[in-house]
Amino acid sequence: MSSSTAFTVATVDTGHEDMIHDAQMDFLGTKLATCSCDKTVRVFDVNINHGSQTFVAELKGHEGPVWQVAWAHPRYDTLLASCSYDRKVIIWKETTEIKPDGKKVVKWDASFVYEGHDSSVNSVCWAPPEWGLMLACGSSDSSITVLSYVNDRWVASKIPNAHTLGCNAVSWAPAQAPSFDKTNEVQPVKRFASGGCDNLVKIWREENDQWLEEVKLEGHSDWVRDVAWSPAAGLTRMKIASSSQDRRVIIWTNKESDGISWTPEPLHVFDDVVWHVSWNFVGDVLAVSGGDNQVSLWKKRETDSWECISDSSKSCIQNEQRTL
Repeated sequence: MSSSTAFTVATVDTGHEDMIHDAQMDFLGTKLATCSCDKTVRVFDVNINHGSQTFVAELKGHEGPVWQVAWAHPRYDTLLASCSYDRKVIIWKETTEIKPDGKKVVKWDASFVYEGHDSSVNSVCWAPPEWGLMLACGSSDSSITVLSYVNDRWVASKIPNAHTLGCNAVSWAPAQAPSFDKTNEVQPVKRFASGGCDNLVKIWREENDQWLEEVKLEGHSDWVRDVAWSPAAGLTRMKIASSSQDRRVIIWTNKESDGISWTPEPLHVFDDVVWHVSWNFVGDVLAVSGGDNQVSLWKKRETDSWECISDSSKSCIQNEQRTL
């Protein structure tokens, strides 16, 4: 990044009638989904080149505030998951209907509704496409459900008492490719991380069709609000970012790739609660957003320290210019 780097900011009039809780682009960057306290999910077509958005559909089916949305990988059609205070997870599917006059009409329908939780469902995250259609769902009822599409139907596998007082976030590990060294081939493992009201980050792995707690990471002093597993597959180390009510972000690194030996590295102490953390596609820049209504971008330098390279208040851009 140089001092001449420019950021393009586009404003989207979502049309929601209440607070927006989440906004997610799809894998190809051509669709945007937003969700709100107004109980709806809204879908837009996005033209990145022109910076324009076209409203496509308003999805109604939830009976409470919708907390989060997540796009499935495009190899599995166009699917969007949403979760809500109403205890429901809805999987929406886009279909195209051809009218007699040849005109194409795009429709969105609720393909599947999961109602197996006893309290608010706070987070949904799709597994890497290598595992098939799998969706992790974290709930305030302390449990996590993994929904899998098997033999043309959705099957639920529940992890009871995953986090005391509730689970706030779930994030899948990338699928690890087998080693080319056949004498020491590493079998891929299904893993995901979760964060909860017990101040813990936990890592879960599938073994014999059961989800087992692999390790718990202790470092936060208040509720963990979000977790984000770095998507960079094939690297020699695994990396997770967690954010908390304690105003801190911690980067957890597993250098041995064994899933057990994790080293915490504090990123920064912010001025307010940190609600969300999100990696870029290659896993070397972390976006952080919090209760101060600011978004900042962080990158690890060659000096092995994390530095803020941009934020919405512009202060970090000045810091970045001074370091170049």
